Amino acid sequence: MVTKSKILTALIAVAALSSAMVVTSAATAGSASPLPAPLPVAADRGMVHELARTLRISPDQALARLGREAAFARAEQNLRRALGDGFGGAYLDGDAATLTVAVTSAADSSRVRAAGAVPVTVAHSEARLVDGAARLDRRAATAPKQVPGWYPDVRTNRIVVLYRDGALDSARSWAASSGLDAAVVRFEASAEQPRPLIDIVGGNAYYIGSGTRCSVGFAVTGGFVTAGHCGSTGASTTQPSGTFAGSSFPGNDYAWVRAAAGNTPRAQVNRYPGTVAVAGSQAAGVGASVCRSGSTTGWHCGTINALNSSVTYPQGTVTGLIRTNVCAEPGDSGGSLIAGDQAQGVTSGGSGNCSSGGTTYFQPVNEILQTYGLTLTVSGGTPPTTPPSPTAGPTGPPPGCGGLPGWSATTAYAPGATVAYNGRRYESTWWSTGAVPDAPGSWAVWADRGAC
Repeated sequence: MVTKSKILTALIAVAALSSAMVVTSAATAGSASPLPAPLPVAADRGMVHELARTLRISPDQALARLGREAAFARAEQNLRRALGDGFGGAYLDGDAATLTVAVTSAADSSRVRAAGAVPVTVAHSEARLVDGAARLDRRAATAPKQVPGWYPDVRTNRIVVLYRDGALDSARSWAASSGLDAAVVRFEASAEQPRPLIDIVGGNAYYIGSGTRCSVGFAVTGGFVTAGHCGSTGASTTQPSGTFAGSSFPGNDYAWVRAAAGNTPRAQVNRYPGTVAVAGSQAAGVGASVCRSGSTTGWHCGTINALNSSVTYPQGTVTGLIRTNVCAEPGDSGGSLIAGDQAQGVTSGGSGNCSSGGTTYFQPVNEILQTYGLTLTVSGGTPPTTPPSPTAGPTGPPPGCGGLPGWSATTAYAPGATVAYNGRRYESTWWSTGAVPDAPGSWAVWADRGAC
């Protein structure tokens, strides 16, 4: 729900804006009419402040700019409809104080001025520019590698073709092969080397090397975790772009990918369709319901059959896995296993398929996080653990426990670790962080070894 604290509703007075919206250049002074009164502008407070920061103006100026832009957008829409094929495009100046509208016939200039905009006569209609860019789109597969992009540019009334590394002749030859009139094309040197900027979401596909596909497990700070058999350390990835910073298989089946700048980790798992939030990594026990997300078969659910399972693949044996009756198929590898909003593991392998059913094994996510010192990307959802009871000691051994360290909510525990909690000795049987030893469900990760 949108609240008043999150939204600024600005009723911008016509008198305050009309002078900013009337064209005042020497060539047209006195010949333009004020734009219609702008509609009220509803703007998110955070957006207004970020716009002000980026443009180096005050929040009030940013809000006023949004009001002018709303009025200009309405004027542009009306002129586009009225001018038809004679419309050559429209654009705002640097501070959004002037709207320039291109026309292919000088006879339409008075209509543009009447709308409060500045007319400029051009050779090519906007429709012709768009059609020309579409011709290039249809030949995209044959574009030279040194051509990073192209677009209709209404400011110069040309189709701009970018080129880099001195490949002007190649760019010209390619554009000419599309049948475009050279008069409508402008070539521009560029240093661009575009790459996809992707949200890192559990269960989404990513690609390794020459095109092998696996699935994202969970987003972590700086990248994501996945299965070790998907790629060896140093292997490159695309969509999102990155590099395997660590990988282990067989024995284990875990890895993590350090993503390139611009790829954003999200505390989400793809539900195909929609997403579910990831709030932590509290380990679930045998019999718990879990769901898996992967790029081949999407979203499937089932239950945990066993923990600490071992499975032998042709490449060798992997130990310490979560065994489930959730189905999976090739390409789902590395994808997310989640219980509610708690991350459980990444898809390793198994048998069967999602038509007849099967058994699938998962590498526990907490072991991956602990091995590589990673931080899971989490949302503000359900707390991942049961809060400690008032008598729990977060640090130091409770009295009478023979010097055992006290359980800590922030310590990462591996199987075999021993702690004292509420006067009893507990042994870790699973990888965990924040799992309270005597909390319901924690029997899956802590074994009570009696009083101490």
